Amino acid sequence: MADFGGADLDAFRAQACAWLDENFPKSLAADTDGQQLAAQSPQAPTGDFAVWKQRMAEKGWGAPTWPSQYGGGGLSAAEARVLADEMNRIGAVNPIAGMGISMFGPTLLEYGDEAQKQRHIPPIVRGEIRWCQGFSEPGAGSDLASLQTKAVDAGDHYIVSGQKIWTSGAQYADWCFCLVRTDTTRKHEGISFLLIDMKSPGVEVRPIRLIAGNSPFCETFFTEVKVPKENLVGPLNGGWTIGKRLLQFERNGMGNRQNGPAPAAVHEIAKRYVATDASGRLADRDLRSRIVQHEMETKLVQLTARRIAVEAKGNQGPSAATSIMKNASMKAGQERQELLVEIMGSQGLGWEGEGFTQDELGAMRAMLSTKAFTIFGGSTEIQNNIISKRILGLPETTQSR
Repeated sequence: MADFGGADLDAFRAQACAWLDENFPKSLAADTDGQQLAAQSPQAPTGDFAVWKQRMAEKGWGAPTWPSQYGGGGLSAAEARVLADEMNRIGAVNPIAGMGISMFGPTLLEYGDEAQKQRHIPPIVRGEIRWCQGFSEPGAGSDLASLQTKAVDAGDHYIVSGQKIWTSGAQYADWCFCLVRTDTTRKHEGISFLLIDMKSPGVEVRPIRLIAGNSPFCETFFTEVKVPKENLVGPLNGGWTIGKRLLQFERNGMGNRQNGPAPAAVHEIAKRYVATDASGRLADRDLRSRIVQHEMETKLVQLTARRIAVEAKGNQGPSAATSIMKNASMKAGQERQELLVEIMGSQGLGWEGEGFTQDELGAMRAMLSTKAFTIFGGSTEIQNNIISKRILGLPETTQSR
């Protein structure tokens, strides 16, 4: 659909408002955080959230710009922005979430064959299937192209053996999109992109318990796992290009974390814990200054993300600029959680027990979790390299004089 503006967008806005008014359960509006947690939860939705998810899935608006022939909304980029605006206005969160929507689906739409799209895209749009990412390995983190998980040609299928690590949500996933080595004589050109059914014999998942107390990541072992050749996406040994494109989609999602219903402003939370002066300002001038600086930077991230979306031509996917947004957004997220723990004082140090609110109990866990923001999805240093080479055009190496 063409990316029209003006009267066409006004008409679509009216249509979207009418549909949302009729279909979004009003009971959910007061708890956007609860909606976001429910959207990411591996548990089946219940109550009004289950109703909301079903309606969005049937409408295709959980994946608003994806082609309608695969169950998507078929909207233009401009229409999708209007829809997001109207959902934010009424406190509605997209109930279709996960790696299938944010990372794998967009990649498969670009590189998959028709049979793969028909098989995998509709269940993603309906929120029926969970995906995980099999990229990093114990010996292949920052240098991902050195990965050693092998897929050996066995006629009409591959035999996959190896280990992946930091596999987010693997214990709940139905499928894994995986980078495997299909040629041991070449590095980048010997990698293929393979889809693996996590229920296959030989797949073992071991959750990793983190310092924050949860286990969002796993070790994943493949021991002679049989994978049909129809699960190869793109050309044999062409997986590095596909994997890089998928990482752009991942970073785009991470860079846009500031979108959606806005969390409570840090300065408003601070007023509950920190003394104010006669004019109602925070009495601690240093803290006040740092909060203002943080909220200015957060607003800049939001405005820049919005500008990039508006300036994008048609429905084209993300570019190398996602590395800029990933770094800026993740830094802002870390600073927010560090400020909140400082603001809450001893109430921000609670781990369990009485005497703490749910927000206070979550403050330290959230702060610890955000430490990984500048590592996963490609570390800050890797993003800086991408920015210097692909955006600024700087040489890969420089010589001192």
